[in-house]
Amino acid sequence: MYVLGLDISTSCTGIAILHHSGKLQQLNYVDLTKCSTYWDKVDLFRQEMKKIILELNGSIQSIYIEESLQRFRSGMSSAKTLSTLTKFNGVASFIARELTGVEPDYFNVNTARKSVGISVKRGENAKEIVQEWVKTQIDFNWPTKILKSGPRKGKEVALKSCEDMADAYLIAAAGIKIVKSK
Repeated sequence: MYVLGLDISTSCTGIAILHHSGKLQQLNYVDLTKCSTYWDKVDLFRQEMKKIILELNGSIQSIYIEESLQRFRSGMSSAKTLSTLTKFNGVASFIARELTGVEPDYFNVNTARKSVGISVKRGENAKEIVQEWVKTQIDFNWPTKILKSGPRKGKEVALKSCEDMADAYLIAAAGIKIVKSK
């Protein structure tokens, strides 16, 4: 039986599948940036989730999802952005439930980090800290690209989607830990 962890966003949704023991089964993402409409994003997410569920023979026992943002972040979130993210989170949650028959549990990202022992101090880059923590937990070939221009031309760097994948892993791992402690 498996645990599904999702970091849902309208640009890139991170997906982590862990065995209920915590062992990584799959780590992936759905790139939604090339979709021209909201409903194209919904359709692509549904299509990718169907593939995953089929690969696992429908053996998802738990779904853990990062809660959507609940408040504005200075310089980051407009009311329109928060509304769109929350709407997409709801639709993606419904799709995951519909395809698996499993009701999702939601975790605040701060609660998830705390449950696995990650501490982020004010001013630190939480995404980087989570990625570094995940790298200590699993052996995984993270997707990369070679920069084609700029001062770092020719340098190999991790794709931006790695942040979402790491967050999905965090949510899945935290979900396992939080549910076991209840």
